[in-house]
Amino acid sequence: MKVMIAGSSGLVGSALSRAYRNIENVELVEVNRSVVDLLDLEATKNFVSKNKPDLIIDAAAKVGGIGANNSQPVEFLNDNLRIQMNLMHSAHVSNVEKFIFLGSSCIYPRNAEQPIIESALLTGQLEGTNSAYAIAKIAGIELIKSYRKEYGHKWISLMPTNLYGPHDNFSLDFSHVLPALIRKFSDATETGASTVELWGTGSPLREFLHVDDLASAVVLCHEKYDEESHINIGSGVETSIFNLANIIAKQLNFEGEILWDSTKPDGTPRKVLDVRKIKSLGWSPKVDIENGIKNTISWYSEAKRLGTCRI
Repeated sequence: MKVMIAGSSGLVGSALSRAYRNIENVELVEVNRSVVDLLDLEATKNFVSKNKPDLIIDAAAKVGGIGANNSQPVEFLNDNLRIQMNLMHSAHVSNVEKFIFLGSSCIYPRNAEQPIIESALLTGQLEGTNSAYAIAKIAGIELIKSYRKEYGHKWISLMPTNLYGPHDNFSLDFSHVLPALIRKFSDATETGASTVELWGTGSPLREFLHVDDLASAVVLCHEKYDEESHINIGSGVETSIFNLANIIAKQLNFEGEILWDSTKPDGTPRKVLDVRKIKSLGWSPKVDIENGIKNTISWYSEAKRLGTCRI
């Protein structure tokens, strides 16, 4: 089986590559910007036609935290629409049997009932700070459903919760909350700073999933899931940003004061996914949050020393 992973050098793509390398009789086709520009339709079509994969996993996306999403809505909407449309069209014209589209839990309404079930999609207003990104991912879900309906493709959509782990982006301008916190507390420890200032109040509740757990869920869904509806992938466990910050500060031996800037946005007040559907297939996460953070800090420290991480 030939598996093409789009976005193979990123957080999710690198975890998928690790997972599929451990499966017998799998030939990997790893795609990043240096291999093919997925914003270019003709280049993408030619690449897919030449390689003839049996499965394409779309882990390629323009991603970022609240600040980046809020300040660059055009880029987040435009780039993500183009990437997923180009990949799906190319897969269609080359008769690719399986396609897995990876979205995001931000597709759900800001005030959705918790934990969020799959049918909550399009039942309320989106979180304003990342609505452009969310709409792109909602369009991807609809494209998958449409290809299934019109052409009978066995393609599926998976909606992961907040992810973290090795090969994440630790840039303060573009990273998500967990790697941003690791970066801030790491820098503060190195410089001997007495305070660390963080956005918001610390009160929002979030669910986090180690990226290797997501990869195992993708492998399982490739084998066992074939439905029109998207499926949630998460830990089902939530923690406050306040608690998360304190876990990271402790692991990095930061002993100073944490200052919360309540003039900055908190984002969605609470977000945890209902994961009964994925668990009914026999999947469950293996990495708890404290060990996952420890693993991520260790990877970040070494990658920073080698100059190989995104900061």
